[in-house]
Amino acid sequence: MRIHPDDAATRGIADGDVVLVHNDRGAYYAGAVVSDAVRPGVVQLSTGAWWTPAEPDEPGSPCVAGNPNVLTADRGTSRLAQGSIGQLTLVEVSRVDGPVPTRDPYAPPLAGDGGFPG
Repeated sequence: MRIHPDDAATRGIADGDVVLVHNDRGAYYAGAVVSDAVRPGVVQLSTGAWWTPAEPDEPGSPCVAGNPNVLTADRGTSRLAQGSIGQLTLVEVSRVDGPVPTRDPYAPPLAGDGGFPG
C-alpha cells in the first residue's frame, strides 16, 4: 500500500512496515511503501487478492491478503449503470507493532472463506 511520506511520518510508519488499513466496514493488513507518488491524504492499493480472514470464524476479522474490497460499500453507481463504486473509500492506517497473522498465499481458500466449498 503506497502512502505519502508526510502521512507515514505522522503515523510512525516506515517503508516496509506492516500496517492495518481499516474503517467501519472492515480491515486488512498490508506492507507500507512510503512514496511521494501519491498525494498527501491518499493511500493506494491494487486489487487482486483473495479475501483471506485472519480468523475465518470471527466476523470482522482483518484480511491477511490485503483485499481492499473489505473496506468498500457494496452498492452500484446508479440504478441504470450498476458500475462499481469501490474505487475509493475513506480509511485510516495504523502501524502494526505486534505479530501479524499469516496464511499460505498459494493455498486455496479454506472452507467458509467467502463461501468457497471445502
